[in-house]
Amino acid sequence: MLRVDGRPLRWHSWPVSRPLAELVEFVRARTAPAPVPLVPELSLYTASELTPLWRATSAELRGWDPSPYWAFPWVGGQALARFLLDYPEVARGRSVFDFAAGSGLGAIAAMKAGASRAEAGDLDPVCQAAVWLNAGLNAVQVGFRAGDAIGDPLDGFDLVLAGDVFYERPLAEKALAWFRSLAGRGARVLAGDPGRLYSPQAGMRDLASYDVPTTREIESRPVMRTWVLEVVGRQDGEGVSP
Repeated sequence: MLRVDGRPLRWHSWPVSRPLAELVEFVRARTAPAPVPLVPELSLYTASELTPLWRATSAELRGWDPSPYWAFPWVGGQALARFLLDYPEVARGRSVFDFAAGSGLGAIAAMKAGASRAEAGDLDPVCQAAVWLNAGLNAVQVGFRAGDAIGDPLDGFDLVLAGDVFYERPLAEKALAWFRSLAGRGARVLAGDPGRLYSPQAGMRDLASYDVPTTREIESRPVMRTWVLEVVGRQDGEGVSP
């Protein structure tokens, strides 16, 4: 089995016609380890500029839409990570699924807080490389699931994390309905949200809020107030507000 930095890599077949080892090198060559602003106990492989990375993704990883969301600690993920480290009992002993994980920050924080296992899920195959690198950087083990998890009952997971998923209507509506169904079957679902355009206005329990430092490379303001919300069970007729 191929190893990088002494750790094994599994090979997968992706829309991007590159093996995982090459994606790992792609991420590592264009990012550098940096502390997470709100969670300096953790570090991530982070890009300093978005545009060059976007262009490199488009040019070098043909066959995949260039969307390097994995290269920055988004405010929703930062808020979730801070909450889990401040209140480790939330994750301790639980099986955790980090939805639309990007860098894997939520899953990594859950493991640091004492989760029994954590799995990061994302559509972007490059995220697996980022999650693999970031988990190693923080000395934890995090699994990865490729593809769209929405609709999956996530059997075996009792804590679901979702950072920054309410930014477009179709995703927000589908994700929220799924979150409600997961909460209805007993899973705890936490969302990190700075009040995006399609953030739900009802059926959420406010657990905490933070002023999260970010970068103008990806946001319009250098600090964004961001909430940790708990999803309650499905309510008839409820949706998201435009």
